[in-house]
Amino acid sequence: MGQHVLLIEDEPNIAEAIGFILSRDGWQVTHLSTGTGAAATAQRITPDLIILDHMLPDLSGLEVLAALRGDPSTAATPVLMLTARGQSRDREAAARAGADSFMAKPFANAEILAEVRALAGRAPVARG
Repeated sequence: MGQHVLLIEDEPNIAEAIGFILSRDGWQVTHLSTGTGAAATAQRITPDLIILDHMLPDLSGLEVLAALRGDPSTAATPVLMLTARGQSRDREAAARAGADSFMAKPFANAEILAEVRALAGRAPVARG
């Protein structure tokens, strides 16, 4: 099995699209639609990468990120923060909170796949 990503995204269409893109690239995807329990899930499944929405219905992505960074078992897990608001202050807040990368919605499929691969240190899969 390929690498494992934890996707924390409340928008069903975006979650489905990301899940499809990554699954097709060999990733195992675990999806949560809220921030509640996200840190505990990350601790339990030990993903190689976390994709985290900035604006969730219960906790903010920054609150989830703080919990992840505060836990030794998930502190070093790469986190890609997604947001519908691509303003510089959002990027700065995500960086201060410990996000490894930041991407504004909407994004191109190739763009998110390239970013996930880069964060995971993984070369593209040869297709043929």
